[in-house]
Amino acid sequence: MTANLFDIYVPHLEPSELTAFSGNKLDRQAEYRKDDCVEKALAVEGTHILAFTGSRLILKHDGQILDPLFSAYELAELKPDFDNAVLLGYRENGEPRIAVPVLIPSENLSAHYKPTEPRALFRDSLIEGELQGEVAQAVALLNWNAANRFCGKCGSPTETKIGGYKRVCTQCQHMMFPRTDPVVIMLTIDTERDCCLLGRSHHFQEGMYSCLAGFVEPGETIENAVRRETFEEAGIETGRVRYHASQPWPMPHSLMIGCYAEAKSTEIRIDPQEMQDVRWFTRAEAAAMLDAGPDSPYFAPVRGAIAHRLLRDWIEWK
Repeated sequence: MTANLFDIYVPHLEPSELTAFSGNKLDRQAEYRKDDCVEKALAVEGTHILAFTGSRLILKHDGQILDPLFSAYELAELKPDFDNAVLLGYRENGEPRIAVPVLIPSENLSAHYKPTEPRALFRDSLIEGELQGEVAQAVALLNWNAANRFCGKCGSPTETKIGGYKRVCTQCQHMMFPRTDPVVIMLTIDTERDCCLLGRSHHFQEGMYSCLAGFVEPGETIENAVRRETFEEAGIETGRVRYHASQPWPMPHSLMIGCYAEAKSTEIRIDPQEMQDVRWFTRAEAAAMLDAGPDSPYFAPVRGAIAHRLLRDWIEWK
């Protein structure tokens, strides 16, 4: 019997490391966070800050070099909101890393600042992998804090605690903690015909096809979410599901759970509310799409996206 990708683990020991936003090596010291941990970190010489306007990272630039790291004194003209700063953790040399929202809208920033969406950071290779991971952590936490300024039980204001990892209601003392939304993203494989299932949503750039994806619902396993979403979006029934890789996705605070799914049917029936098109692609066609640009008739997501990783690893699997 010939083995296939559902039987053994290759081609990478840990493919998650090859996705964007996955390189965060900070020591988070989660068990030692105190309410004054941000203040203490700011007092450390050499502390560096990631500054954000909304979900956009602010990059300093002089026309040639882009720098995402600020010292506290450099933030003065940006009106930093230190009351809602988040302590991300510590680098190996002990240097604290902090995320700080600023009160100046992106359109009002001076010309020597470049506010940048997280997706562009890896798509355009603007910062290196470890920093991408720190940005993912920062964006997720800042978004969560911004969305929970009021208590969900009594409606009173909440206060941030332990460096941005807890919020407490000022009236009823209800406690809230950061959330991560699990999303399955799957490449469904027809092993007999050696082809994969890709689709395009209505908001995709013309010509781009990607893996199907959807949120894991309450009370649902990852495997069943893969099977449900594949059937809902494409009408394809699936059998075995194999986890392959994951990726933090800070838009706003998701975890992409990348899987391969084994096709048990081949006739596509699209849900037009969710998908504009879904179709089968051969291994050769998928390989060409990975190397194609946005000016091509068909192309895949860029390197760094977990959909790209799922496709490339299927193609390179032996």
